[in-house]
Amino acid sequence: MPDSPLKVLSVGAGKQSRTIAVRKRVGQSPGLLWLGGFKSDMNGTKALALDRWAEAHGRACTRFDYSGHGESGGAFTDGTIGRWLEESLAVFTQFCRDPQVLVGSSMGGWLALLLMRELQRSASADASVAALVLIAPAVDFTEELMWKRFSAATKRELEQTGVWMRPSEYSEEPYPITRQLIEEGRSHLLLGGLIETGCPVRILQGVQDPDVPWDHTVELVSRFARDDVVLTLIKDGDHRLSRPEDIERMLAAVAEF
Repeated sequence: MPDSPLKVLSVGAGKQSRTIAVRKRVGQSPGLLWLGGFKSDMNGTKALALDRWAEAHGRACTRFDYSGHGESGGAFTDGTIGRWLEESLAVFTQFCRDPQVLVGSSMGGWLALLLMRELQRSASADASVAALVLIAPAVDFTEELMWKRFSAATKRELEQTGVWMRPSEYSEEPYPITRQLIEEGRSHLLLGGLIETGCPVRILQGVQDPDVPWDHTVELVSRFARDDVVLTLIKDGDHRLSRPEDIERMLAAVAEF
């Protein structure tokens, strides 16, 4: 399968300027926009499976890397939810036309919902959102799944030094968690009120997920104002949901739209 051509988008001005790597596959609508997870990139298992499916079905598909991730520029430690949301909105505005299905994994699930809200507020984009497919959506994770669960010692270290190196099951190297990430994330929390998407939502969640507990996702579901929300709990599923059977579930959800 030939890969989509690499394009580069400049986001931000002055010292905040960074280059975002984007791969756009031309095809029919509704197009697909992949929003990856924290510390993942557009060449991960699920992202590539989505792109292959789009090619096989003649559908448009856009993938990109947030700053500090994959092929994009910028430092990971400069990253915040607002910064990555700005990049997501820029990619959507520049590369997406006609209706889109937003496919968000982990942090990308949170960003998909925030992007949806930004698009509703602006109404200036050339594309609309047909549906959301969320995979282990880590909504409000900086507060609910990080800060509130950190030990007193970790909180002290963050407050005093501005960074804490968090061990990861997915990498030999620990992930730097910055105080800026935590504090800026508080400007984007969604679980305190109703979430208005205006479109169907499909959610896949592993019951064995150690990073985004299934009851966190049940809480998210209770916040949606619309009825057309389907949550599929996968009893033996982990956080990645990258096994062949998990990929099939994701593609089946996308194929609904």
